[in-house]
Amino acid sequence: MAKILIVEDDKEIGGMLQNFLRAEGFETDIAPDGEIACRIFFQKEYALILLDLMIPKVSGMEVMRRIRERSMVPIIIISAKDTDSDKTLGLSLGADDYITKPFSVSEVLARIKANIRRSTEYAKKAEEKERIVTMGSLCMNTGAHSVTKNGERIELTAKEFEILRLLMENPRKVYTKEQIYSLIWKDAYLGDENAVNVHISRLRGKIEDDVKNPRYVVTVWGIGYKLGNEEELS
Repeated sequence: MAKILIVEDDKEIGGMLQNFLRAEGFETDIAPDGEIACRIFFQKEYALILLDLMIPKVSGMEVMRRIRERSMVPIIIISAKDTDSDKTLGLSLGADDYITKPFSVSEVLARIKANIRRSTEYAKKAEEKERIVTMGSLCMNTGAHSVTKNGERIELTAKEFEILRLLMENPRKVYTKEQIYSLIWKDAYLGDENAVNVHISRLRGKIEDDVKNPRYVVTVWGIGYKLGNEEELS
């Protein structure tokens, strides 16, 4: 039975989510502030975190930063902050999904199941037979889910790794943002480019020498993205 940590200072919202998720078969804990959230997260094993950003003592963003230092557990932000800049910041700091208040519990449940499913599939892929893929100075070990550049390890999130893997294993193919979202998120693409854009930007920041002139993750204007030419990377 999957265990979910609900980080929410609003007792009514926290209680509603807890009752609904328990009825759906999940185990749940509630943390009413960031300090408690950090403490109990590192005491138990959770399948997913529902995180409000506007919580007392330790902010939601700081909670996420601390968790990301030690864990890649799926994090879904649930917040009244609904601007594109808020969503972009949350995703850039390591959130896997973003839901704005007010929300429907059915939507939350669907997002929870989708993120847990992706996380489980990612864990299974970690058991795959090792395969080495190289391009330029990048070297990817698909079995170990690791990437190095010039021999130095690069820490990627699960989605960043899968985006890079998609491009490196299909070096001549151009992928649209819709295709990337469908293949990596394994969910219906509803026209929101924000998630893909943010993850591409973060990935470039980790693997490119010059993010303004990327050589590995190349934009094909009007279409999408592809891997850079092997001749130019060698």
